[in-house]
Amino acid sequence: MRISPADRARFEASGLHLGGAAEFAEPGWGRDFALAEDAQPALSTQSNTGIPMWLTSIVDPDIIEILFSPNKAAKIFGEVQRGDWLMETALFPIVEYTGEVSSYGDFNNNGRTGLNTDFPNRQAYRYQIIMEYGELEMERAGLARISWAGELTKAAVNVLNKYQNLFYFFGVQGLENYGLLNDPSLSAALTPAPKAAGGVTWFTSSGAPNATANEVFNDVVAMFRKLAVQAGGNIEIDAETDMVLAMDPATQVALTFTNTYGVSAEDLIRKAYPKIKFETAVQYAAQGTFPGAGSGSYNQGLAAGNLVQLIARNVQGQQTGYCAFGEKLRMHRIIMDMSSFKQKASQNVWGAVIRMPFAIVSMVGV
Repeated sequence: MRISPADRARFEASGLHLGGAAEFAEPGWGRDFALAEDAQPALSTQSNTGIPMWLTSIVDPDIIEILFSPNKAAKIFGEVQRGDWLMETALFPIVEYTGEVSSYGDFNNNGRTGLNTDFPNRQAYRYQIIMEYGELEMERAGLARISWAGELTKAAVNVLNKYQNLFYFFGVQGLENYGLLNDPSLSAALTPAPKAAGGVTWFTSSGAPNATANEVFNDVVAMFRKLAVQAGGNIEIDAETDMVLAMDPATQVALTFTNTYGVSAEDLIRKAYPKIKFETAVQYAAQGTFPGAGSGSYNQGLAAGNLVQLIARNVQGQQTGYCAFGEKLRMHRIIMDMSSFKQKASQNVWGAVIRMPFAIVSMVGV
């Protein structure tokens, strides 16, 4: 600290004599040391005027789950359990009545009745998924209010059910296990009628309408006619039959097409077939061959174009068919390691069991 002449005079008037001292300094600073006056000293810490961002952050307790397309095969075709997870083969007995008559006579012994039986079969496909999680992993997720083990279980069930839905539609390659879209007993698919705008599809490649409401209706009429023809006239299938018209969601938009009278294709169809229901599934869209799934793979995709199916759900009191499983979900025991856990979940499936293939008509290329 440097002493000015005015300060020295004031100090001496107060009785304080500093002798020849001109400045104050700590011992050891040396003669050449000078303190900066009014200078901002350098910071020893990181320049900052705030607080850690995480102190002003929250984690919403409501977890957002990513959405997937719904599993629709069971809704379209029905679903039942047959057997359990031990079974490898399912036999489906068929009985056909036979017989002949003869002219009556009190002592005549002619005429007889009989039965013919058959046992078509399906093979089960058993598949699995494994959940693994560690103690540190679970506790860290708990800081974000996420039940890690619980969410893994939900994920496993979701994935198993997604594959089950695909097996219901496409079966499993290499097994007597077929799907609703590719069972070999199904008749060849129809082709849509030519449209006035050109081609046969209900939409152009850009997604614009390529068919009128009447043309869409006529394609459905063609499907119903084939359904009646396949029944051979001996089996009761008429406009009052309980039917399902299934297609992919984008194709279903064609049902909103209207004619010059403002009547939509859906209205025309409902008026002609009052008990018909409309269902959608993304599997009806053209998608090519699917990849493998473990030791099994899907039989095939739909490379020829979008598909529409007309299904008579029940014929003369009997189900046309159903999606069948042996075990909907089996949760195996939890295996404990030193600081982690694992658990297996499994299912098995028979595919779509089509009992009366004549009651299903397909049209591809819409």
